[in-house]
Amino acid sequence: MILKSLRLLLPLLLFAAAPAYASDELNAGDTAWIIVATALVMMMTPAGLALFYGGLARYKNMLNTYAMTFAAYCLASVVWVVWGYSLAFGTDKAGLVGGFDYLMLSGIGVDDLEGTIPHLVFIMFQMTFACITLALVVGSVVDRLRFAAWIVFSVLWVSVVYAPVCHWAWGGGWMDGIGALDFAGGTVVHINAGVAGLVLALVLGKRIGYGKEAMFPSSVALTALGAALLWFGWFGFNAGSQLAADGLAGSAFMVTNTSAAMGALTWMFFEWGTEKKPTLLGLASGAVAGLVGITPAAGFVGLGGALVIGAGAGLLGFLFVAKLKHKLGYDDSLDAFGVHGICGIWGALATGIFANPAVNPDGVGLLYGNPMQLWIQFVSVIGTAAYSAVATLVVIGITRLVVGELRIDAESEIAGLDGAFHGERAFEIQA
Repeated sequence: MILKSLRLLLPLLLFAAAPAYASDELNAGDTAWIIVATALVMMMTPAGLALFYGGLARYKNMLNTYAMTFAAYCLASVVWVVWGYSLAFGTDKAGLVGGFDYLMLSGIGVDDLEGTIPHLVFIMFQMTFACITLALVVGSVVDRLRFAAWIVFSVLWVSVVYAPVCHWAWGGGWMDGIGALDFAGGTVVHINAGVAGLVLALVLGKRIGYGKEAMFPSSVALTALGAALLWFGWFGFNAGSQLAADGLAGSAFMVTNTSAAMGALTWMFFEWGTEKKPTLLGLASGAVAGLVGITPAAGFVGLGGALVIGAGAGLLGFLFVAKLKHKLGYDDSLDAFGVHGICGIWGALATGIFANPAVNPDGVGLLYGNPMQLWIQFVSVIGTAAYSAVATLVVIGITRLVVGELRIDAESEIAGLDGAFHGERAFEIQA
């Protein structure tokens, strides 16, 4: 009788000891964390980046810079849910782009899952990446791009450039197929935006007075505040990319902070040693450089890798922004290419060097016996940069057909876009 009772109880005991959810069931903890991470990444664009770029812009163009950043978030949000998500994550078409499965989020219900989180939450999380990638391009062209041109360019660029590259890396495209590692957006976000910004800046030409007159930031304090908000939001950017509340998300959280701090210190000390002054702007820029560098590597490297990646990003960012840009002669207004493009390239390649299987068995880099990974990373960098450059030129051409001239007239550029176009100004100037 006792044995019979135990046989009846055994299945109940096993059921009670089983996890509360299976891998294909909703995990409330993962869902709560990704909702929070999505909100953190959202804050990075209309708050963190807008303040960072707005403070760097000249006082007469501060509000225009903020408006273009804010508009980028709004435009990318709408494009993403209408057709952008489908192009990025729809059924793969020859490794190049997704299909039209999810136009207007067709077929996706409130109870559908992506892993252990609601599919709609995953869509929102990915949307915030599209928004900030587009907004990063603003940094190369402030002071001289027509607002109407930016509106048209934004819609086209998210559709033609961002969505396909996103598909390559995260939607089952060719980069994913060859084993390229991009945990949170080294290629998809930073190289993509940095190269696009450089191309658009070269097409527009230099600002009036560039290299001949001082172009001071409107507020270094606002830029530093923006950098701090970006740093805060970046925890959602990188740790959230694990799409789960687990140990790897915690590791990504830790290395993100470490690399940012190392980037800030490296930039500061090199500036201090060469320019004899450690500036707050240098600290803030170095932190962002360190964040950019660690982004593709966040889920693959440990503490040692984070320290080296952060230091390398801080040094490369400083060299390009403070030294090489002026020698090369291009006018990247707020150094989007110098920080995001260059440090994104470094981060993507460094991932191929420092990816540690003890952190994540899906990533094995050069130092851990897999030199091929560095080559794969190099191919992904070249592919992203080449496509971004060519496709951005195509988008620029179409934008010209729609709105005509891309650049504002000389009179408005000299007067400043805040007053000339928006009829507002950021600061009241006392006589």
